[in-house]
Amino acid sequence: MPTTNMPLAPLTPDAAISAFSYLRAAQADGVEAAREFASGEPRMPELLVDVVERIVVPVTALPGPEAGEPCADTFALEPLGRVFMTSLRTWAQAGPDTAEGIARSVIDFAAQFLTEDHEDVADTLRQLEAVGVGQALDAHPAPAGTHPVHLTAV
Repeated sequence: MPTTNMPLAPLTPDAAISAFSYLRAAQADGVEAAREFASGEPRMPELLVDVVERIVVPVTALPGPEAGEPCADTFALEPLGRVFMTSLRTWAQAGPDTAEGIARSVIDFAAQFLTEDHEDVADTLRQLEAVGVGQALDAHPAPAGTHPVHLTAV
């Protein structure tokens, strides 16, 4: 698993949008919409794993309150993150039919580790999407003369 010192290759904006659209459809129990997104992108399991790795690695490698010192929870979180990512990667290798199970695991992770008591997991996914797609757009700027894309979290 890459560490926080090894940056991941940037996702393309289309890949990030596809992965998060699938996650949101799965979270909303939009079975037909999720199937449509998955059928349009046979690499959906791999895209989901790529997106979640960008979420899990930073979350499970949180620094402690003092710069450079890990917090006590990091001891358990970092290995948990590695096991989670290894499991998702292995599952993704089984083929395109694994997208729904991977999405459910990602949604559960977001609900358990990233969603505050007053938030809905859908809000958390929208925030993650805005960051993820924004990073993809920064890494793959539009050619000169095209109209820029503006994202807003709803």
